[in-house]
Amino acid sequence: MDYITYIIVALIPALAVAFVVYTFIKNNNEKDLKHMSIQLKQERQKFFLEPRADAYQRIVLLLERINPHSLIMRLHNTNKSAIALQTELLSNIRNEFDHNVAQQIFISNSSWEMVKKSKEETIKIINVAAQQMDEKSTATDLSSKIFEIVGELDELPTEIAIKVVKEEFQRLF
Repeated sequence: MDYITYIIVALIPALAVAFVVYTFIKNNNEKDLKHMSIQLKQERQKFFLEPRADAYQRIVLLLERINPHSLIMRLHNTNKSAIALQTELLSNIRNEFDHNVAQQIFISNSSWEMVKKSKEETIKIINVAAQQMDEKSTATDLSSKIFEIVGELDELPTEIAIKVVKEEFQRLF
């Protein structure tokens, strides 16, 4: 029986030391893992910061380019018919949007939804104005009608979307 007592007496401190060493190593590994995770996140943010900033710039540029005022100033031609201008305006909006669709991976889903909604609302403004034209209407008539509709709005859809995108970009810093 004395032999078993000596073994138990010797094992208790050994087990206590083993437990302390195990706990120390486990806590140390968890700290290292947490530290590495933080470093990885910081490196990832550095790597993606420039492309994200570029994406926000491109989205704002897209929204500025599909703003009805910008579109008409860029595409208006007095020799065109209203239907020809409508077609060109809508085509230009879709091309601008399609050219920048990949930027959605760098911005939030809510901001991207605002960009899409802005595009659709701008298309709607053009189509509503075009529906009020007859076959003989000119590009100038359509432009005037679009400006009239835009003048009735408190804020353009593109301006609202730009505000949302800018606010989101500011939160990055």
